Amino acid sequence: MTMEMKDSGSVVLTAYHPHSPARIPGMEQSFVQDVPPSHSPGSRKSFSRCRRINRMLSNESVPPAFSRSNSQASMDSTSMEDFWCEVESIKESREDGSEEAMLLEFKPADEGELEAEWLQDVGLSTLISGAEEEDGQALLSTLTRTQAAAVQKRYNTYTQTLRKKNKHTVRDVRDIFGTSDSSPTFETVPVSPVSSNGIQLPGQKPVWKSVSSKSCLECGTDKGSPSITEELSYDVSFSESITVLPKTQEWPKNQRFKKEDSALPKFIVRKSRFGLTEVGDLSPEDMKKIRYLSLIELTAFYDALGVELKRNRVERVRGRENGLFGVPLTVLLENDQKKVPGIKVPLIFQKLLLKLEETGLETEGILRVPGSASRVKNLHQELEAKFYEDTFDWDQVRNNDAAGLLKMFIRELPSPLFTVEYLPAFITLVEKISKIKLQLQALHLLIMLMPEANRDTAKAFLQFLKKVVANEGKNKMNLWNVSMIVAPNLFIYKGKRANQQEMQAAATTAHIVRLLIRYQDILWTVPSFLISQVRKMNEAAMNNSKRQLMFDKGVRKLLRRKTMERERPERPEGAVTFPPYLQSDIPEGVIRVYAPLHSKVSMAIQLNSQTKAKDILARFHCENSRGSSQNVRGQIQSLHEIGGNIGQHCLDPDAFMLDVYHANPQAEWVIKPKAS
Repeated sequence: MTMEMKDSGSVVLTAYHPHSPARIPGMEQSFVQDVPPSHSPGSRKSFSRCRRINRMLSNESVPPAFSRSNSQASMDSTSMEDFWCEVESIKESREDGSEEAMLLEFKPADEGELEAEWLQDVGLSTLISGAEEEDGQALLSTLTRTQAAAVQKRYNTYTQTLRKKNKHTVRDVRDIFGTSDSSPTFETVPVSPVSSNGIQLPGQKPVWKSVSSKSCLECGTDKGSPSITEELSYDVSFSESITVLPKTQEWPKNQRFKKEDSALPKFIVRKSRFGLTEVGDLSPEDMKKIRYLSLIELTAFYDALGVELKRNRVERVRGRENGLFGVPLTVLLENDQKKVPGIKVPLIFQKLLLKLEETGLETEGILRVPGSASRVKNLHQELEAKFYEDTFDWDQVRNNDAAGLLKMFIRELPSPLFTVEYLPAFITLVEKISKIKLQLQALHLLIMLMPEANRDTAKAFLQFLKKVVANEGKNKMNLWNVSMIVAPNLFIYKGKRANQQEMQAAATTAHIVRLLIRYQDILWTVPSFLISQVRKMNEAAMNNSKRQLMFDKGVRKLLRRKTMERERPERPEGAVTFPPYLQSDIPEGVIRVYAPLHSKVSMAIQLNSQTKAKDILARFHCENSRGSSQNVRGQIQSLHEIGGNIGQHCLDPDAFMLDVYHANPQAEWVIKPKAS
């Protein structure tokens, strides 16, 4: 049964392919009908329409298959009305012309095109073109068993499709992976046996290093959280962990959402000897490789769970080239970086967040209670005209109006903040994966996939939402309330109609938002197994380059001519050039640390098994406490690993330096401010 929602005329959830919409079977359809007293009287029209939507989605209008008795994913009696009222508020703001209408159109996928695009997106376009590219070869050489199987599966589908269409001769998969069997197997990175997502299996030893109780990252420690802590491992790929599950295990059939904060477990990530790495700690070049590997790993992870990884194919929509609202994030940042070099989050977005953090965190119903539509419209126009001239008066902006502008900025982005391509994957991880730990791992990889501008902006937004929830005692906005309001702003786009199946995804999207808010510190940490693969990828690329140089006759002749000149090889970008007296051979286990901003610019340090990055920083601080300038002493300095098998890596203060040194003995070590 398909129900046309006449009152929801211009809202469509982007979480599904238009040709094959998915749904949450058995979503409980009974929602609270009472209007929250905190809403302003001027919104009665919206609330009336909200009630009609709720009635249309109630049990009386739903087929028996969706009855309460066999509900598979339900929201007890929590107030879903906040969600629908926010949807109506969005619709009305578009109807009165305060927001521009822009429709994202999906492209139909020809057979084999999705696989071809996937191979390109993971950095393996060489498999399509047939070219012998070093980067593709280096990437293939680092894959785990499950990752390689995911690549092979997509390439097989692609080649079989091309053969059917007789477009051109394609490379046989056996030529790529070097096998003679029709069902090829190939060498992959060995993986030690680990527990299944934290479940200790018989005969296995824990993968955790021995660390103190403070050497960990905890998420989910808010009021009302459970006392039992679950551990997450970054040492082994998530997909490899799934494959060691007992074959007889089945996923629970009765999945329920509970609005209480205590329903979410507390997770802990133990720091390994290498410490933890945040997204901004790696160079852009290495993060690009992280993105390739994350898509391969996510695909392998979904394959291991027997879940289809869905992606949208969208016609690219050009946004505005100037202004504030409706401008692509990359364009906004290019314009803003002319004013503030190195900025990672658009200035207007930062200013809206700052305004709300300074004056709005304790406002009752912040984000939920709508501002005046006419005031928000006028403020929008005034901001467009005065923001970059620094003549806009922020004191005139009321907190609820600022919240409305913040949500409008997110909605008007030409492409959704969490990228329209992977919105179906966000929804699928909740629909098809029942265990929160597995949901979190899939969500983690999706965050790693996001473009840099989207990921940085999303992080700033989630940090603000976390502060809103922390002030629940005064603003009456708990985690579920905030998630209900934010979800439609993140997971809807402008279209013709929302059908019943898509409307039922309300609780799903709200659950995703609360996972993002609650576990953001974990989600913005780069899994160590991906960093290890980047190191191996860089090493493979360097080895390929060395072999190419050895067999290039022209280069060999050039080297002979230059033997007496003893030219030094080029250093990687960001590397430090040491003066001659510092370039002598350094004994094993001794590193020379360079601190160009300090009065004492270099120091040789003997490492032992207990030396941490923070110990080296403390030693430099002590040696330079008097000689360095006041400006340098006021900056937060970090130890960076540069070159060798990594581009640039800002080290965790708790990283054990001897372990890092052994992992990358060719690196240089530099103390400098951490990139903001």
